[in-house]
Amino acid sequence: MELKAVDFIQAMLAPGIMISACGLLILGMNNKYSLIVNRIRLLDEEIRKMLTGGNEILPFQQERIRNIRQQLQLFHSRVAFVRNAVVLYSVAVGFFIVTSVLIGVEMAVVFDLQGLTVILFLAGMLSVLTGIIFAVKEVLRGYRIVKLELSGKQNDPE
Repeated sequence: MELKAVDFIQAMLAPGIMISACGLLILGMNNKYSLIVNRIRLLDEEIRKMLTGGNEILPFQQERIRNIRQQLQLFHSRVAFVRNAVVLYSVAVGFFIVTSVLIGVEMAVVFDLQGLTVILFLAGMLSVLTGIIFAVKEVLRGYRIVKLELSGKQNDPE
């Protein structure tokens, strides 16, 4: 059976779909990372302004500071979840690239690399799955932060 160039290219590009999908996941997670870091900075600045204002800290401000510190702890774990997801998606991209290269080598040089190729592709898929789990944890943690923020709004004197 003669190997056609089209077959060769199609086989090598199959993992490319996953590379593209992971690229979109990484882009979304990097955006979340930036938003979380920005929110951490804003909350930290809010505490700093209350503590360095020179005025006596009122009870509602003490409650707000406590609420912000709880939020910051949750944001810290959110950033870690996002970091883990990005790392796992990036590892998956690496696996998919190697898979694509092995498919090309196997077809061009006629080595039997199917077992290794399948294992690496599955490793990439497991990396994506694990990254998705971290992304879900991050979303759930984000919901807890929103609930915490809203519970603190009830105590504001406004």
